[in-house]
Amino acid sequence: MEKKKTAANARPLERLGNYLDDRLNVRYHARFEAPELMGRPQKLVWYRIPLKDGMSGDGSEYHMYLKRGTNRNLCIFFSGGGVAWNEYTAARPVTGGKVAARLPNFYWNNLRPFTEIYNIHNGIMQIGNSYNPFNDWNTVVIPYATGDMHIGNNDFPYEAEDGSEQVLHFHGYRNFQAAMQVAVSMFRHPKRLLIAGDSAGAFAVPALTTPVLTQYYPDCRNVTVFSDSAQLLYRKWRTTARDVWKADQVFWGPIKSSNMALDWYRTLYDTWGDSLHYLYAGSPRDYLLSAYYNDVVNGKYKTNLAVQEQYQKQMKKMLAELKQITPKFGFFLYPFKTRTHIGGTVHTAVRHHWFYHPTPSGISMAEWLGDAEKGMICDLNMELMERA
Repeated sequence: MEKKKTAANARPLERLGNYLDDRLNVRYHARFEAPELMGRPQKLVWYRIPLKDGMSGDGSEYHMYLKRGTNRNLCIFFSGGGVAWNEYTAARPVTGGKVAARLPNFYWNNLRPFTEIYNIHNGIMQIGNSYNPFNDWNTVVIPYATGDMHIGNNDFPYEAEDGSEQVLHFHGYRNFQAAMQVAVSMFRHPKRLLIAGDSAGAFAVPALTTPVLTQYYPDCRNVTVFSDSAQLLYRKWRTTARDVWKADQVFWGPIKSSNMALDWYRTLYDTWGDSLHYLYAGSPRDYLLSAYYNDVVNGKYKTNLAVQEQYQKQMKKMLAELKQITPKFGFFLYPFKTRTHIGGTVHTAVRHHWFYHPTPSGISMAEWLGDAEKGMICDLNMELMERA
């Protein structure tokens, strides 16, 4: 009865949120959407490239983004946007209404115009920012709208909240392959390669680096991998990747624990050793990932001080285990707090204005990442783990 009452109270906010979301998408599409690439790209301009072999989670069109730089370096960036690990989460994609009403919402299932703000207009993706060490790089952004950490290969039936029968297209790996074909056709022989991602895309970095290097860029010898916020403990990740996402065994096979990203980094290091530069970043009390963890463990999609403290303890352990993989792993922690009643720290920084903000060390993520990519790797703001 209490859940029904809560849902009823949330409906007006959900309707208002959906209305504003629709209006914002219309206005954004008319004024700011990146142009579709026709012919050869101009330098330092973002383009949208529809991929006929790609598909978003709800069956709608899928596209990638591309920027031609002024040098021979290349950044391949995996976008984040939640995750679906069972029928319940599949039935609750992100909508403006659900966000406004604070209802459970777990993943983006399409690429509506507003999502472009998160993909190419902030942080490391900003063009013309003198503080951005990657401004002049060629960049390929592989958007995320499939809920499968970019590795899925399945059409997953589920019952929607309204009782209708729906299908979630876990086509993350197919989208990745289609985007990489374009990347190779545009940027054949990069001098330096940065493979990076945030949130769900941060998990994709250790999972997909080997396919990137073996299938598309086998000749590149200067490679940095960077994950911003890849922590979500769940004891059924192996089963999810195998049976729900139908990922290839090369992805679900290495998953031995509840920490999927850690398992993938172990496998990546076993394959490539210290020939790669390894980097990891995160905030100690991530409000969003702690809410996901709370839902996984307790069935409650919300965060609070106790959940955030548990998340911080898990992060301290994860960082120690990454250092055990290789002491050359570089870490960057950022303490920026959310401005909402739920507390905690922000979720990801690499594609937000936080990318340029000084941290307690006096150094921004932009400065740290720019130096680390050149081989000057260090750990910053580790004192944030002392209270864990």
